[in-house]
Amino acid sequence: SHVSGIVIPGRRQRPKIKPSIEKNPQKFVMLPVHARQRRIDLEERLKRLKEFSEKFKGHKLHWRSREIGIITSGVSYNYVMEAMPEASVLKLGLIYPLPEGLIKRFASKVKKLYIVEELDPYLETQIKAMGLDCTGKELLPPYGELDPYKVRVALTGQSRQTFPSIEVPKRPPILCPGCPHRGVFYAISRTGAFVSGDIGCYTLAALPPLKAMDTCVCMGASIGMGFGMEKALGPKARGKVLSVIGESTFLHSGLPHIINMLYNKSTSTLVILDNRVTAMTGHQPNPVTGITAKGEPTIALDLEAMLKGIGLKHVYTINPHDIETSYSVIKRELQRKELSVVISKAPCALLPEVRKARRPVYEVLRDECRGCRACLRIGCPAIWWVPEDAKKGKAEIQAYLCNGCGECEALCKFGAIRAKNEGQ
Repeated sequence: SHVSGIVIPGRRQRPKIKPSIEKNPQKFVMLPVHARQRRIDLEERLKRLKEFSEKFKGHKLHWRSREIGIITSGVSYNYVMEAMPEASVLKLGLIYPLPEGLIKRFASKVKKLYIVEELDPYLETQIKAMGLDCTGKELLPPYGELDPYKVRVALTGQSRQTFPSIEVPKRPPILCPGCPHRGVFYAISRTGAFVSGDIGCYTLAALPPLKAMDTCVCMGASIGMGFGMEKALGPKARGKVLSVIGESTFLHSGLPHIINMLYNKSTSTLVILDNRVTAMTGHQPNPVTGITAKGEPTIALDLEAMLKGIGLKHVYTINPHDIETSYSVIKRELQRKELSVVISKAPCALLPEVRKARRPVYEVLRDECRGCRACLRIGCPAIWWVPEDAKKGKAEIQAYLCNGCGECEALCKFGAIRAKNEGQ
């Protein structure tokens, strides 16, 4: 996280408005005749909100030196307070509509006015539109995150080094040991297909060594983008374009796309990555889990039955840890002249029931290892490379990280990887 602070718990404040059903079509049915009146009502509400903004107690004003005044909001306020302790600061707690009167009064009492905000110059543009002279993106970048050091250097030109720079090991994000996505993306990477991807843990498959995702725009876009490429390329797309999407994303916003593909006679292939949970955002249940958000048992949606129910003829379920079978099925479906779906089904490695299960721990037999690096191609963090000299080395599996998925064993052609105590 970017900041930390003291939290004082209090009693829950229940809303005073009680839930009820109100028939008011003039407000809730946006026909043109209603919308015209609603626009008038909206302007009246904004006028009242602007008056409220002028008196809003969430704004914070810190008077210090009048030589420099800074207007900011959000996390940038924390950076400003640390970087510029000598400056006067107006922190806006409500930025739409802006409190023009408060801003103009503050600006009139400082010699130089700066606007500190991340990314787009929203505040700066609005404040300049008020006729106020201020400086913002001329000094601060419109990209990346700010920090106290960047703010201090930009506003004062003073460079100060708080501690010596040191080289630290790179720690790129990576799929967990035993992640079921690793096996299926390794299989996909071997097909050489262009992969239209989506949002989830599996987006990490775009990174080396898997490098098995070529697009990721927004939630649910993978199927439509893949179908669009098929339509653009025509017959040349067969075997070259593949879409992937997680099971919860598919149920959230992918189902209409697959119906569209079916209706429009697509010949593409979709891989649904079913790891039995909505993992990336914190292991929330979804309709395939059989558990509601409250932890209550409910119907568990059968993806294969549902897809066949809407008319798909070719739906196949694979175990992604079985790398060779996964590769064979995906390669076959890429060449099919009809729409097909492959469901990659295996639970997330971090689910409690998976972590509690007894599984083998794998090891590398050093005398058998040829140093071919084949096991490194799946990018498992449990597999380390131990160099012997500048060119040669051997693989090593860290037992405390090994999940026991067995994917590495399938990759080793020399039998140098096996479960511990196997054959003893």
